[in-house]
Amino acid sequence: MRLVPIAAASLLVAACQPATEAPAPSSETPAAATPATAAAETPAATAASSEASVAFNALIEEFEAYRVENSTNARARRGDVEAMGQWDDISREAQAETTARQTEFLDRLDAIDAEALTESEQVSYAVLDYLLKFSVELSQYDTSRTPFMSDSGFFTGPTYAASSTRPRTIEEGEAWVQRLNGIPGVFDQNIAWMREGIETGFTQPRIIVDGVISQMQSLNDPDTLRDMLIAPIDALPETLDEAERTRLRDEAMAAINDTVLPAYDNLLNFFQGEYYEGSRDTIGISEVPGGREYYQSLTRYHTTLDTSPEEVHQRGLAEVARIRAEMEEVIAETGFEGSFADFLNFLRTDPQFYAETEEELLMHASYLSKLADDAMPRFFGNLPRLPYGVRAVPATMAPTYTTGRYWPGDAERGIAGGYMVNTYALDQRPLYVLPALTVHEAVPGHHHQIAIARELENVPAFRQQTYITAFGEGWGLYTENLAIDMGLYRTPYEHFGRLTYEMWRACRLVVDTGMHYMGWTREEAEACLLENSALAPHNVRTEVLRYIAWPGQALAYKTGELLMRDLRAEAEERLGENFDIRDFHDTLLEDGAMPLSSLEAKVRRWIDEQETAAAE
Repeated sequence: MRLVPIAAASLLVAACQPATEAPAPSSETPAAATPATAAAETPAATAASSEASVAFNALIEEFEAYRVENSTNARARRGDVEAMGQWDDISREAQAETTARQTEFLDRLDAIDAEALTESEQVSYAVLDYLLKFSVELSQYDTSRTPFMSDSGFFTGPTYAASSTRPRTIEEGEAWVQRLNGIPGVFDQNIAWMREGIETGFTQPRIIVDGVISQMQSLNDPDTLRDMLIAPIDALPETLDEAERTRLRDEAMAAINDTVLPAYDNLLNFFQGEYYEGSRDTIGISEVPGGREYYQSLTRYHTTLDTSPEEVHQRGLAEVARIRAEMEEVIAETGFEGSFADFLNFLRTDPQFYAETEEELLMHASYLSKLADDAMPRFFGNLPRLPYGVRAVPATMAPTYTTGRYWPGDAERGIAGGYMVNTYALDQRPLYVLPALTVHEAVPGHHHQIAIARELENVPAFRQQTYITAFGEGWGLYTENLAIDMGLYRTPYEHFGRLTYEMWRACRLVVDTGMHYMGWTREEAEACLLENSALAPHNVRTEVLRYIAWPGQALAYKTGELLMRDLRAEAEERLGENFDIRDFHDTLLEDGAMPLSSLEAKVRRWIDEQETAAAE
């Protein structure tokens, strides 16, 4: 989901923001009312006049005010034109202040009796407790020292912001020009952090830096940058004064030519020289000072569970064995004669499985999206208002970007959700995995889940905006299996594609822990995926680089999915003919993202309630 890694000291603020970087004017929706107001609007909250509820709502109100105050994006969304021209301060001093304030919030939260809160407040408590605890815990590792991943980072922030900024007034256009002039300061703060990383041995591996340099060389094309960064000004309403629009365009172009382009050149020189020489040869995060302890924290953060790298690794091995057996059954169904490796080679090389043009690939993805749309009402009672579109990954990002991803939209700002399809290297984008990719990224996967969360009413704003990876990615992977019931896998090859994607996530548990905790090489990690799935070699290389650059994140997918599948199986067994699939799915999503232990308790309460109702 995210396009940039989260600095530990600012983890909480970042986790509560929309994935889009760029601000845009809007008034707060009723759903984003302050907790005190929201509480007054619901009967349960009105009845909850206990001391715990009073203290908790006061804490949330202060937390929400703090979150907005310390996020230029959040302030801009409330119509603060000054904030629209700024970038967040990521200096060490600012991050130390953030950690101190988060620690204070956490101490106050710990003093509140969660059991005395209303049911809705208990969900808010669990989410806030998770965010605060890990934000404080991870802040000690100063992860701002590595502010980029294999396919994106702070240097893609300006162009990503430009793609989602739509100024509506002259003042807002001026704010964008001011933001352009502030880009060198953003880069300088990140360079300072990366220099500290070089000095302390906390850097990204050199193999990751190679890819970033290649990406920056593509991005640094002056014409490309000009076209991307001038877009917000070109999008100004034509009803505005023409002379003023011309002035703003001239000022923006001057800022790009005189300020932004030199800043990108300077940053590229830094990566090619100083940072490349200072980067490490190893790939596992356990090789940096404090790395093993850091990875243990990341394991618990990304899974939301009190587990260990060793336990996750063993869970992954068990899943690999189970899925491999199901794959063999599908191969037999096709009538293919040959070994497992022969079948994988057939899938990777036969032209029938690949689109010939970018447009053809996008058309396949669009058609599958509409098939999923058509099936949605049979499986969900609550459907979001926000639509989504099918788009190609921007060319400047595509070579090192994943096969597909979801970019959240914003109804207030006139931006639909985006199912982003990578059309680079078409011979590495097999069509047999497209159904699984489509439901994961669009509906009923990320778009459905995130859009539903954004439309939650009578909850604190952070509940609408928090993305917990184990919940969100677990849901995305769960929907790949749900697509069987939806009838979206029409051939044995597409079923094998689904299993390939499930194997991909199972191997992630093995590969991520293997590289970052057990000393695996990159070649060993790639072999796990190449030998057990039909993923294209380019995709495998790209994915392994992603895991190297973003330790721990890959552990979330299978962890969340397995719990959701187990909960559904339990509900079906206990409720029998009274099981309602639409009600079950709505229950899973109706309160937004939460730690998995909270989700498990919530669904089991729902099952108990359904049993009681059926017995009456």
